[in-house]
Amino acid sequence: MSEPIRIGQLYPAKLPPAAARNTSSNVTTTDSFQSVLEDKLLKFSGHASKRLEQRGIQLNTDQLRKIGSAIDKAAAKGSKESLVLMQDMALIVNVRNRTVVTAMDGSSMKDNVFTQIDSAVIVS
Repeated sequence: MSEPIRIGQLYPAKLPPAAARNTSSNVTTTDSFQSVLEDKLLKFSGHASKRLEQRGIQLNTDQLRKIGSAIDKAAAKGSKESLVLMQDMALIVNVRNRTVVTAMDGSSMKDNVFTQIDSAVIVS
């Protein structure tokens, strides 16, 4: 392991031989670690990112944590596509992929009909 690890890199570019790696029962490969990591993250689609920018919506870490918790609750109930209402914004979320599909502010929500959702989570 004489190679330096670069910023943003999770592991050295060259992995040691399989026999030298720790193969505990919890995490056996880098792929499984990556999938566990991605399952816990909140992602934004290109469309949602564009809408957030257009509508001037900025999310802080506390809001992101609350959205993640709302997704966990929706997943526990078997939801697939959920409307997450928080303060003066609404997010449509693909629960299985933990991906925000679109976002709107309070003025964009007025007189709007939300379709293709199977649940709603109200975040306080």
